[in-house]
Amino acid sequence: MSTLPFDIRNVIWYTLENLPHIAYHIYAVDEEKRIVDILFKFDANAKIVLHRHKADYVTLVLQGELRIYRPNGQLKEIRPVGSYVEGKANGEPHTEGGGDQDVIAYFSNRNVVDAVYEILDDNLATVATLGIADFKALLEAQAPQPSTAVA
Repeated sequence: MSTLPFDIRNVIWYTLENLPHIAYHIYAVDEEKRIVDILFKFDANAKIVLHRHKADYVTLVLQGELRIYRPNGQLKEIRPVGSYVEGKANGEPHTEGGGDQDVIAYFSNRNVVDAVYEILDDNLATVATLGIADFKALLEAQAPQPSTAVA
């Protein structure tokens, strides 16, 4: 089901090599509070890599429908626009992606201990991790956001 588009005129999207079908914009990395806040854009009719969330998180779907798949490819869940979901660290490995339109979803990763995400191969072996230091470096590499402050 198509939803109204989320206004992304002021969002600059970034990608990571070897992680197709997903773009990101990091909003905050708070090392003291152990929080990483990210906006993700998942491609329509595509799946991202198999992974596991290593930190507690909340998601809010802002555009489209986020589809969650089990490691065997079976559709597990569809989160429509407006869905707010709380998840715990170390849940079931999964992949996810968009339905018939690109999905935009806000992820707030909380209580980060070491890794935020663990990237897995088809045998569920860890091939990479993305931790708080990685997201801090990615945030620092982003272009500054335009200011809309009024004096």
